[in-house]
Amino acid sequence: MFTGIVKDIGRVIAIKESKNNFILTIGHHLDSVHLGDSISIDGICLTVTNREVQQFQVEVMPETVKRTNIADFTPDEKVNLEPALKPTDEMGGHFVLGHVDTTGKLIQKEIAGNSTLLTFSIAPEYLPDLIEKGSIAINGVSLTLIKVTEQDFQVGIIPYTSKETVLGALSIGQTVNLETDILGKYINQAFQRGYQNDN
Repeated sequence: MFTGIVKDIGRVIAIKESKNNFILTIGHHLDSVHLGDSISIDGICLTVTNREVQQFQVEVMPETVKRTNIADFTPDEKVNLEPALKPTDEMGGHFVLGHVDTTGKLIQKEIAGNSTLLTFSIAPEYLPDLIEKGSIAINGVSLTLIKVTEQDFQVGIIPYTSKETVLGALSIGQTVNLETDILGKYINQAFQRGYQNDN
């Protein structure tokens, strides 16, 4: 479980394919990383399988590669990092599982006062899980939905978020990992089941 509050910007040191899996080596400045820890890398929950000083490795299975933007990772690429939530940690964002639903692309970027408005595409089947003023995790960052249309959605980031995450450096057309709000998913599914039972 995560909160969508990024703790560090890491760096992809190496990418290796092994038995249809990817092995990623990530450089970091987190306080501590242990073998077996769950860690969110650009919103993807992965398990630490090896570690050295200020770097660790994770193994990524084919299903995760299929649903995320990991295939687009390149050496030296910056990534958002968040260790798993501890029972004593403050809940600052929203409940993020690290189970990416799908990917989207940045289609518009504009400055509005002291914030940057980002508009992303998303596959139509995920739109029912999005509501204005609800939450979404983009590359692991907890954000509030400003606007939702039939083709896309918009969020805003303040200068702090732009500096402390990879979102500020996104380019038009770049692919991001999207995880819709787990509470919205449950409510939508319950509604659908209730509707089917009534009919």
